[in-house]
Amino acid sequence: MATAVSVDVLIIGGGIAGLWTLARLKQAGYKAVLLEADALGAGQTRFAQGIIHGGTKYALTGKLTASSEAVADMPALWRDCHMGKGQLDLRQATLLSEAHYLWSTSSLTSRVSGFFASKLMRARTNELDKNGRPDLFKHADFKGQIYALDEPVFDAMSVIRAIAEPVMKSILAVKDDSLKYGNDVLSVQSQDDQFYEFSFKKIILTAGQGNAALLSGLGLQQPEMQLRPLKMVMLRGGLSEMVFAHCMGVSVNPRITITSNRDEQGEVVWYLGGQLAEDGVSRSDAEQIEQAKKELAELIPWLDQSKCQWSTLNIDRAEVKKPGTKRPDTFFVELQDKVMTAWPTKMALSPLMAECILEIIDNEKFPRVNDDDLPSWLAPSYASLPWNEESRWSM
Repeated sequence: MATAVSVDVLIIGGGIAGLWTLARLKQAGYKAVLLEADALGAGQTRFAQGIIHGGTKYALTGKLTASSEAVADMPALWRDCHMGKGQLDLRQATLLSEAHYLWSTSSLTSRVSGFFASKLMRARTNELDKNGRPDLFKHADFKGQIYALDEPVFDAMSVIRAIAEPVMKSILAVKDDSLKYGNDVLSVQSQDDQFYEFSFKKIILTAGQGNAALLSGLGLQQPEMQLRPLKMVMLRGGLSEMVFAHCMGVSVNPRITITSNRDEQGEVVWYLGGQLAEDGVSRSDAEQIEQAKKELAELIPWLDQSKCQWSTLNIDRAEVKKPGTKRPDTFFVELQDKVMTAWPTKMALSPLMAECILEIIDNEKFPRVNDDDLPSWLAPSYASLPWNEESRWSM
């Protein structure tokens, strides 16, 4: 027999977008529950590089764009949360770097100098002299310029833990194929084989790539989703320095973006994205690794690659499909009767998306459930970071 649970809001999808939304709704006094069919952060969140973009890389054309302005205030918002005085308390999250850096090769030095001297970027960047540079760029063979960007970098899974722990009683681990909707009730089976029937005022889909199947199961054809693939590269072994930097290329996207972490053995891992990952989707794994080796040899020739172990990581970024555009400028939220569909587009925009959802819910002014009672149920585990999965290093 199923246990009946009445809530104000039901959220499906336990990545950073769903968890941030859950936490904010609960702060506002709503009875909200989140369902997760895998582990928390198991979708796109654990693959994120963790950069809280302030719009700099999207302004590399020399003018402000919708993308650059959408994220302009995010670094300050996230820093406030990390100090315990923002929307959420992220004091337990790991700040990997206070800033992300941008460097140029010698061939692009004059262009970069003119661009960053402009009024447009003066408030967002700080050119560094040799003594102020990260250690990697103090090498005598470095001939370009380097700028500190107002963009902190977080360990994505530590953010998941910091948000989830205070609200864990409101998160249920469910079986993926068990969700059934009918008569305004969502029936689910938990991962420990208990049955629940949820009645709700609103349901919010924050399951990333899973939103498409959820919409279909709810009898909806819109909004449409698109997937934009990446082929990221990971390397470890012989790396002594944690690096957080974009290399400016000739296009809007950075030529390569490097973030770093430490695996469970404490070994430094570099995680490579940027144009390398965009273009890499047309390459085999072996070809992508060779291209990454070539790029690093050209951009950081003093780096010793002889001890490095390499791997690739295929990622599909899920977002709303907009005719005539390749990439949405900002987050997406749409309400259809009881169903709200949401994609944050970027990890950094999750707080803005959650605020938009909260505003929509507030405007609905429905009578709230007047209790906060929930069954004692099974909560999901946390996803692991990809570089801690040894099977990925077998190639």
